[in-house]
Amino acid sequence: MLQESNRVELKANLNDKLEKEIVAFLNNHEGGVLYIGVDDAGNPIQLPDLDSLQLKIADRIKNNILPSTLGLFDIVTDAIDGISVTKIIISSGLEKPYYVKNKGMSPNGCFMRIGTSTQPMPTTLIDELYSKRIHTTLRNIPAPRQDLTFAQLKIYYQERGLELNNRFAQSLELLTPDGQYNYIAYLLADENGVSIKVAKYAGTDKVDLIENEEYGYCSLIKATNQVLEKMKVENVTKAKVTSTKRIEKNLIEPVPLREALINAIVHNDFSREIPPVFEIFSDRMEFTSYGGLISGQSKEDFFSCSSMPRNRELMRVFKDVGLVEQLGSGMSRILKYYDRDIFEISDHFIKVVFPFSLSIRKRTDLIDKKNGLDCVVGYEGDIVNDIENGMRCENDIVNDTENGVRCENDIVNLSRNIKNIVNNKEKNEQIILSILEATPSITIRIISENTGFSNSKVNRIIKKLKQEGKIERRGSDKKGYWIICK
Repeated sequence: MLQESNRVELKANLNDKLEKEIVAFLNNHEGGVLYIGVDDAGNPIQLPDLDSLQLKIADRIKNNILPSTLGLFDIVTDAIDGISVTKIIISSGLEKPYYVKNKGMSPNGCFMRIGTSTQPMPTTLIDELYSKRIHTTLRNIPAPRQDLTFAQLKIYYQERGLELNNRFAQSLELLTPDGQYNYIAYLLADENGVSIKVAKYAGTDKVDLIENEEYGYCSLIKATNQVLEKMKVENVTKAKVTSTKRIEKNLIEPVPLREALINAIVHNDFSREIPPVFEIFSDRMEFTSYGGLISGQSKEDFFSCSSMPRNRELMRVFKDVGLVEQLGSGMSRILKYYDRDIFEISDHFIKVVFPFSLSIRKRTDLIDKKNGLDCVVGYEGDIVNDIENGMRCENDIVNDTENGVRCENDIVNLSRNIKNIVNNKEKNEQIILSILEATPSITIRIISENTGFSNSKVNRIIKKLKQEGKIERRGSDKKGYWIICK
């Protein structure tokens, strides 16, 4: 049953104290939740026409409270004991003190949460908070250029059944106080100088860079969707096959991956012109956003699922176009699947590290007909086959005569089979050929690590294959790739 607390307020009906309660939660360190249609005992009350009620609430919050509450509240319908009630989620604002507009920045208009009650804020605290108010928000930073267009943004809104009128720049707070396009507008414009970097490495460190992509120079919404699609492709589904069933599994749980990715973008401190960076390794993905914790925010606050958006204007737009659901929900979705220790928090950066559920790498096709292996698939950097534990992967074919196991889509344990083929020159050449065909940009070091061959042996085989006209090198030694001559 719901109970009132420092972060929860219950109201049976909408009354004239709404603004007061909202202001108290905006000024609260952790934000809060206000229920309309729930009595003091936590019992739900069926209120008529919730849609109309919620429109009235939104209008009052937007028009009766200062500074702007855009992106700091969310109104949803919740169900308690089968009865629909209104739930208002309020984030802690960065521009404290917030106050009721017609009462002014005084104890009559500024409120704070003390236990389960809402109390006037003392004048000394009002003055202290005002002196610390952040003035360098993206809203107040002029865009580097003013000839901005927003065709992409309008399309994204139209796809959600929303229309942007001629005053959208004002309503979305895309203007500075003197009427120029601000940095939020710049990020959302059709063209800008901001890009999100996605790097992919062959191994577990940053030695061998195999992909370096940039998504951006366009609306941040479009760039975000592009990065999401890239990560979906990289988050390849693998399978675990047991004697009774086949269980498919992504390298990373899709829901927390999406939430962490969007959080890294929408909460990034773009004021320093440092974009978030996304990196893919052979055993993990790392998402790094610039900015560290917001001033006054503790690690416990960060993990408590209370929302304190760094860029509330971006948060509002991302929510409008369906990239963000309700405020404060992202962290709870991540922590449902992963522990807190996947986060690394420093003074200037927040990094989330997702380990792969299976140590799987880029596929390399190998052939061993003697042992009945029509298509043996290994993976760059970490070739794994755990027949004892029933581990299998898609798109490979395994035949293990010793164990009587044959299944599609698996990784063969090369350590078991390499002894049978390592002394066969013809098979060694075939192995190298298969690896080069599957991964043209692979390095000699990676080949050596995954075959058990020495670097010199790999070099000798490659030299022989070149002399026989079976392969050729395109490009430089560092950035080139291999071509199989058929």
